[in-house]
Amino acid sequence: MLAAERVRVFWQPGCTSCLRTKEFLTKSGVDYESINVHGNPAGMEELRKLGARSVPVVARGDQFVFAQALGDVIKFLDLKVQVQERLGPDELVKKLELVLPAACRYIRQIPAEWLDKPFRNRNRPIRVLCHHVFRIVEGFLESMHDGRELTYERIMQEAPALRSGEDIARFGESVLARLQAWWKTYPDRSCSRVMDTYFGKHPLHVVLERTAWHPAQHTRQLMLILDTLNIEPDRRLSA
Repeated sequence: MLAAERVRVFWQPGCTSCLRTKEFLTKSGVDYESINVHGNPAGMEELRKLGARSVPVVARGDQFVFAQALGDVIKFLDLKVQVQERLGPDELVKKLELVLPAACRYIRQIPAEWLDKPFRNRNRPIRVLCHHVFRIVEGFLESMHDGRELTYERIMQEAPALRSGEDIARFGESVLARLQAWWKTYPDRSCSRVMDTYFGKHPLHVVLERTAWHPAQHTRQLMLILDTLNIEPDRRLSA
């Protein structure tokens, strides 16, 4: 295969979708070039030239696909594999009803003096990560309400006013209540309508799966933070 045709994966530390993408490609036997864009101006410029602004991205030549939905990656690379069957919409909401309260518990356990510190190789304070867990879901709900595209900027929006772990946890509890209220009255239980997102047009079911999976992975990061601090997570998530 020519160098220009080699598969490239653009990623950054702390990005759960990036890790998932690389693990999937490795498991599928795909040889790829790994390009970490964090603190890498050349890698970031290469990503920008493709026309992408966020990661993970899988590229070959001058073509690329956002990798948030593995089905898109499979189609782009013409892989002869199948992704695991996704949970039904109601099961995905139930998953969030487990994940979000767990995140609230873990955030309350993180010592205040650690909230402004980054974790490992990602230049992002733990406080911002904590808020992001819930902002993913809040951004989804906002797009469901106003009909606008679920943009990367929307889910990455920060909340500087939320300073303490307790403030962030209470915010998370309010997001969960809004999610439950939305799902209680939402008429399309199959979630078949198509939704515009920063990673393409997808059935709502696919976007809801992403909205459940993404916070779950970050919640596992919160458990890892507590483990690193020798603090036992309150009712550790096991699945």
